[in-house]
Amino acid sequence: MLYTRKGDDGKTKTFSCDQRISKSSAIAEALGTLDEINSFLGLCKIKSEKEKFILPDGTTAAKEIDIVQNNLFIIQAELAGSKISMTKEKVEELEIIIDYIEKELPEIKSFFISGGTKLAAYFDIARTIARRAERRVTEVSEEGNVKVSEDTQAYLNRLSSLLYALARLTNHKFGINEESPSYK
Repeated sequence: MLYTRKGDDGKTKTFSCDQRISKSSAIAEALGTLDEINSFLGLCKIKSEKEKFILPDGTTAAKEIDIVQNNLFIIQAELAGSKISMTKEKVEELEIIIDYIEKELPEIKSFFISGGTKLAAYFDIARTIARRAERRVTEVSEEGNVKVSEDTQAYLNRLSSLLYALARLTNHKFGINEESPSYK
């Protein structure tokens, strides 16, 4: 059944608590934002597949996005009270991909206006959602009601870097010059 009616009063339940919590609580907000970034990454993955977007290490962007999506479920489970959590190895895997991408790109000398290709714009939107998810998870951690691992915090921080790198790489591969803001 797709509905239970249990949330009609504005409350929900996580793995870790017997009582129901408000859907407006920090933990519900963090879980919802993680769900949002995961869903938007699905759109990025489909667009990456259509573009046959290959990363410098020879893997496809779609494959790497799929790995990230699965890792976001680990983070959601951790926030909901499961015993599983992010690992240092998964953080390092993101760093390796980012490093490969960075070697292909010109040095960053300023901020860039989002856009260029449609896929780059999607990655930029995903980056902003990932940053919001990181802020929401940080809020949950600071409240102290849920233990959030350092590796989870690091993974979310690297995720926005990965998405920024993917946006830049997309434009670079398609010959689109990055546009700096004019500040006029």
